[in-house]
Amino acid sequence: MSTVTQSTPLLTPPASNDPDIVLKPSRFALYYQLNRLHKFPAGSILVFWPCAWALTMAASRTNQSLPEYLWELALFALLSTLVHSAACVINDICDRDLDRQERTKNRPLASGAISLGGAVICLLFEIGICIGILAYTQDLFIFSVGLFGIFPLHGLYPLMKRLTYWPQAWLGLTMNWGYIVVWVLRVRDDDYNIPAVFFTGTICWTIVYDTIYGCQDKVDDVKAGIKSTSLLFGSYVRPILAVFAAGLIAAIAGAGYLNNQGFPYYVVSVGGTTLHLMWQLITLREDEPEDCWKKFQSNGTLGLITFTGMLIDYLKVVL
Repeated sequence: MSTVTQSTPLLTPPASNDPDIVLKPSRFALYYQLNRLHKFPAGSILVFWPCAWALTMAASRTNQSLPEYLWELALFALLSTLVHSAACVINDICDRDLDRQERTKNRPLASGAISLGGAVICLLFEIGICIGILAYTQDLFIFSVGLFGIFPLHGLYPLMKRLTYWPQAWLGLTMNWGYIVVWVLRVRDDDYNIPAVFFTGTICWTIVYDTIYGCQDKVDDVKAGIKSTSLLFGSYVRPILAVFAAGLIAAIAGAGYLNNQGFPYYVVSVGGTTLHLMWQLITLREDEPEDCWKKFQSNGTLGLITFTGMLIDYLKVVL
């Protein structure tokens, strides 16, 4: 995406009528793009939904009050955006040479619009906020669980595409770690069967949507030596992703059973998610980048569908 022609207009200087003058994005606009905020909520929403799912299932389990639940939901929406932004920055730092391929060549760091030092300072600032929030809990166990999500999970992800054809599996750990953080924060017992089952399903989900996302870059990735499940699965992308989609559905149903979820959960969260995944895979055109991006983005809607059944169940408990 061009950082000049497709930047948010309010973030750039006013247009000039002089054809010899080439306007550049403002510094704010460049860092806005570095953090992928110009594509919000894509990406950030996929970090948020596991947090929202865990919050809602935990709220049903503990009979959490509605005002407290809504406050925490809003808080994790902001934190999810911060974590995703930091992850994008560290990914761009590590991939600044690889990102010179066609689709990503205009990213601020790859194009040279932002210096490496500037990106590092931005990253350290964001990580500092995350660590500060974890420290505020004054709970060593929660702090340790949250810190594990920052490093090694987020920190090492950019290396995985160089080492294995399964970087999407590592990304699954990374993108959905919020489910684990929220569960240990909200549920003060030693029964971790529910988060273990659900978290396994979310890893399957990430493999589905990020394999679809990676299909946009298959040609460039081969040239650059980047590994991915998009390349590994080859012409069997859809049938293999169907297996992982089934893993997500099984996990949602299994965790719901363990958490004593009600009828709306199974109809909306399980049934609705199943239908959405079927639509994605049946209509997927994996050799068309535009369709891959459309399907990737649609997973934000999938998360909402899953969340809606949980929310109805929770509201039945507290209202």
